[in-house]
Amino acid sequence: MILLTEIDLHKYLIHNGNDILRRFTLILLLASLALFVAASPVEAKRPNIVFILADDSGYSDVGCYGGEIATPNLDALADNGLRFTQFYNTARCWPTRAALMTGFYAQQVHRDALPKLGGGGRGVRQSWAKLIPDYLKPHGYRSYHSGKWHIDGNVLDAGFDRSYRVNNQGNFFTDRGNLVDDVPVKVPEDETGYYTTTATAEHAIECLQDHENNFSERPFFHYIAFISPHFPLHAL
Repeated sequence: MILLTEIDLHKYLIHNGNDILRRFTLILLLASLALFVAASPVEAKRPNIVFILADDSGYSDVGCYGGEIATPNLDALADNGLRFTQFYNTARCWPTRAALMTGFYAQQVHRDALPKLGGGGRGVRQSWAKLIPDYLKPHGYRSYHSGKWHIDGNVLDAGFDRSYRVNNQGNFFTDRGNLVDDVPVKVPEDETGYYTTTATAEHAIECLQDHENNFSERPFFHYIAFISPHFPLHAL
């Protein structure tokens, strides 16, 4: 289990050598949990990988880092996992996601602007800028996405097998504008009880239950990207 806020791992690796070494190190960090078993003569269990990304959250918001808000479930994950002591963020949504999911600086893959070169939130990645699922698929992994996307292109085209894409970032109380497997959802007349954070978690649970029932022999990668606490945060 890897628990992340919007961390720019590229800046963390900036002192590790040249671009090639940084990219290689990042790919190892994101994918080697699955790939290391290929070098073993004994078949080992390939681990499941879950990324939970909190949108625009600072590390000090979480209880395990001294936050004032009670976050017992996240604290429990931290108690049984690894916590970073130093990291940096890009201060915006889309470049962080591009960096995390591709292993390149956001500017390198046209997802953040550079002087006279354009890019930014509407930039389109080059064909060689693959996302994590494309690296894991040859090793038998199924990949799931639940929540915010904010990466160019369709989710399933990026190697994911299932997706709940939350496009409506301005209203936590309607499913309008969101997509399931890249198809717009049909919004019921009565959306009483709908809440984006809950819907994202429920989709993730549904994917995991389906995986257990139908693909239990295969490992999975699950990218769970909550809108919360990105503004405008509409609390229940």
